[in-house]
Amino acid sequence: MPKLASYNGKVDLIENIKVSPMSRAFLFSDSVYEVISFYKNEFIDFERHLDRLNHSLNETKISCLIEDCRAEIEELLNESKSEDGYIYYQVSRGIDSIRSHFFEESDCERFGFIEEFSFSNQSPLRVMLADDIRWQRCDIKSTSLLGNVLQMNDAKRNGCNEILMHKNCELTEGGASNIFFVKDKKIFTPNLSSNILPGITRHQVIKIIKDKKLDFEEGSYSIDDLKEASSIWFTSTTKGIIGVEEIVNLETKINPECELLEICKDAFAKKYFS
Repeated sequence: MPKLASYNGKVDLIENIKVSPMSRAFLFSDSVYEVISFYKNEFIDFERHLDRLNHSLNETKISCLIEDCRAEIEELLNESKSEDGYIYYQVSRGIDSIRSHFFEESDCERFGFIEEFSFSNQSPLRVMLADDIRWQRCDIKSTSLLGNVLQMNDAKRNGCNEILMHKNCELTEGGASNIFFVKDKKIFTPNLSSNILPGITRHQVIKIIKDKKLDFEEGSYSIDDLKEASSIWFTSTTKGIIGVEEIVNLETKINPECELLEICKDAFAKKYFS
């Protein structure tokens, strides 16, 4: 099926969209983005995604009306015949007349595309521990993802499909996801900070955990805690909730299908995919 995209409010086939090489997204990664999933043509937690996009815009001082973003994202879904998938949507500071670190006052630049995607039957992950080499404001969903890209591709060369990042042995998050782990029948996840993106699925899972009255804690955790973990999960918009079967550079025994994980997965599926 032809891929639809939107550029500054105009929907077209993605191959027909042309972007200026003077875009600050192209020159500086001076842009932020969201990935918003939908199922049976309905967005999942749309308002929370918009709130996070608005946070990213405010923190980077990119002038853009969130209601314009909402309208363009909704139009892109309405124009599409896709039932299940996600929309990638980014906003850059705009297009410069000259390349300069000092940005000019200009109209923001908005781009998004729609991708069909199945959220079912994802296999457990093989993961590699990696130093967190990203910038210090990972709470902003910036398109500047070179640190993630380099580490994720190192992991791929080692037969992995995700990384589990740490700063000086303190756990942060995955390359494209948040992390949870189970130890002594209790669920743990690193608490939010400038080094961790406030994941939408993370929020949904924590709400499920609390509704189910499962033993739970947010805090600061180390690689040593993982050595004692019986189960490790990753959560994201496209992964949903998915278990880890192996950390290739850490000696630990992991159950990718533990009872607590299955409770959360079942509740998540009933709420969003039924």
